[in-house]
Amino acid sequence: VQLQAYGGGLVQAGGSLRLSCAASRRASTRNVMGWFRQAPGKERGFVSAINRATGNTFYADSVKGRFTISSDNIEITVYLQMNSLKPEDTAVYYCAIFFSGSVYVPGNYDYWGQGTQVTVSS
Repeated sequence: VQLQAYGGGLVQAGGSLRLSCAASRRASTRNVMGWFRQAPGKERGFVSAINRATGNTFYADSVKGRFTISSDNIEITVYLQMNSLKPEDTAVYYCAIFFSGSVYVPGNYDYWGQGTQVTVSS
């Protein structure tokens, strides 16, 4: 399974970005995909996840109301619309495919994309 994440960039505080993550066809049987982020010197943390079969979504408290996750099930692509961005959102964002357990734990994801940098200037 391969994941390709893209869409990061530099944006001013209050701005928006849309991240995309495309998975290879071998991922078609995996329903849950998620986004994590890692800032310099910090652990990788949960951002959001979606069950592509049911539409159920999950968000970290820090992004609720600002970020929206969605999916295109035909193309096995997951999107993360990020609005009202803050400097503390600056991080490398990773998409991943979940296999079991809690969706909030990075160790429960077994395939990861290469990461895309998001930088929010104040």
